[in-house]
Order: sequence, then structure tokens, then C-alpha cells
Amino acid sequence: MSIRVVHLPASTPYARKLDGGGIEAVNGQTLPDGATVPAAVSARWLVEHRPLNWVDVVHLHHVEFEAIDDLERLLSECHDAGVHVVHTVHDLRAMFGSQEALEERFRMLAKADASWVALTPGAASEVDRVVGSPCRATVIPHGFVVHPDDVVSAARPHEARTRYLLFGATRPNREQLATVVNWSLATRPEDSLHLLMRGISPAHLADRDDVYRVIDTTRNDSRIDVTMRGYPTDTEIMTAAHAADVLLLPYLWGTHSGQLELAFDLGLLPVVSRVGYLHQQHERIRDLVEEPVWFNWTDGNPYAFGERFVKALQAVPDRAEQRSPWDHRAFAEFRRSEHEEILAAHVAVYEVPA
Repeated sequence: MSIRVVHLPASTPYARKLDGGGIEAVNGQTLPDGATVPAAVSARWLVEHRPLNWVDVVHLHHVEFEAIDDLERLLSECHDAGVHVVHTVHDLRAMFGSQEALEERFRMLAKADASWVALTPGAASEVDRVVGSPCRATVIPHGFVVHPDDVVSAARPHEARTRYLLFGATRPNREQLATVVNWSLATRPEDSLHLLMRGISPAHLADRDDVYRVIDTTRNDSRIDVTMRGYPTDTEIMTAAHAADVLLLPYLWGTHSGQLELAFDLGLLPVVSRVGYLHQQHERIRDLVEEPVWFNWTDGNPYAFGERFVKALQAVPDRAEQRSPWDHRAFAEFRRSEHEEILAAHVAVYEVPA
């Protein structure tokens, strides 16, 4: 019998792939009371649909989105119903609220004896420091973003120009404005940039003008193509990636990167800031993928970002010229095998008694 798991939320590629191999994701299923479990389910929704006798595990992914009171009530309901709580630490630094509020949620989970999953060894060690107690997080790597069977072809034409891709939400840990401005001024006339953006919410515009300045820059450079989507689908992301050579990952901070794994999956050359534990993601499979173009601005000098990012951009043409043909089939076979191990590792975590 499969372990019934509700992912909170289940809308990300990471959560969507945790289905099968002894795991039954219940997001999207209809409950006995006629309600359908949303993909973007919330703690409040789960509490409102108690008793939680229709699920074995609540897998939390982004607790920063949950109100403290709602999270506390959910943990109490899970305890009463014998539902196991698992938390994957995607971010160790607050993305949308205060660091204090995020760590308060972490301590609440530790007090509730939740099981912890980290995506890199460095993050697992950091969890204990942030929480202030040994959580003994299980390290399970990120794995593929795009299913190997969905990668139709990674072949790219050899061209003199370089095609860049920058995509994702307007988050405070991604430096979009400086990235777009530097790209516009530092790259060759024949190069191009596709900016695939997620919908901009009022919160993104509050007391900020960088979004407007990004828009102005894109309008003044005909080489930049902008696509706006509410939430780009896997197909749209893959289509954009197949039409690119280089993926720009200008993180100001972060624990890991699903976009870096996407570059590995599709054979893109990543230009990425050396923050968090992204280097551990590469080290784990360095014999199977090429070395990213790293740039490091994490010495505390905010004025160094532009200089170092431009140097990384200047290194791209030579790296692109020297790249070996991408053997997607060999890497896809590795990803399939890895995926089975990732599912088995999650089953082992889920089976720990609540």
C-alpha cells in the first residue's frame, strides 16, 4: 500500500515529482466530503478538512507562506490524528518575511518532532544551527526538474551568437535589474536574451522601482525578448531553455537552486553566483556535467556584484566555443536511476513513526 502524502504546496517541480514508488500524492484527489485537495493547499485548508484520516504524511515545503497560528493548529491536528509531518528545508534565509519569523516556524516544527529533509550536506548542517537543536536532517538531493522522458532533444545549433535565458519570479534573492542592465551593456550585438517572467504582484511593487527599471531596460534593447506568464508551465520553460545556450542565475542568496538542476537536465551553460550550497549541487555530479561559470560576490561588498558578473559574461563566448556535445541520453539514464533512489529515500523518511 502506498503512503498517502499531501504536499504543501504541490505546485513546484520538486513536489510534483514525489509521486509513485510507494508514494501517493493526494493533491488533486477528491475527498469523501467532495472537496478536492488543491495543488497549492494551505495549512488552513487542511485544518478546515479535519479529521486528517485521509492522509498519512503532511510534507511541508514553504512554511514561510503559512501564518504562525495556522501552522500551529495544523501541527496540533497532525499530532492528534497520528499524521507524520515532514519538512524539506528549501530556504534557510527568509525570502518574503523576516528571518526571525522564519526561524520561529522552524523551532515550532522542531518542537513538534517533525522530520527534516535537506537537499545538500551544507544545508543539513545549517539547519541545526538555525533551529538551535539537532534535527538530524536527511540529505536527499534535488534531482531532475524536467523528466528525462520529456527532454525531446538537447541539440543546439552552432552559432556565432550566444542566446541567454533569465527566468523566474521577482524575488528579493534574485538580482534582475543589475543583471539585465549589465547584460545589455556588456554583451555582443549579435547576442540575445529571453526574459521569462512570472506575474508581478502588488507586493513586488511596494516601495520598489527596480521592476519598472527592468521593464525600461528591456524596451530600450531590441535584443531582449520578454515573455510574461502567470506561472510558466514546464513546457514553456523547456521550450525557452531549448532555444537558449546560457542560463543566468544571479542569486544574491539561496540554499540550493532548482534552476541549476534544470541547466544540468537540458545541457545549458549556467552562469551562477557562488552562494549557499549551489557548489555542492555541482560537486555531487561534476563528472556528468560541465563546470558552471561561477562568479563570487559574497565577501560583503555590494558594489562588487556588477564587476564580477560582467567578468563572468565576458568568459561566456570562449566557454561556449569550447563546449563538448551534450550527451543527453547518458545523463537521462543517470537521472532515471537517481529518481528511484530519491523516491526510496523519501519513503524511508515518511515511514518514521509520527
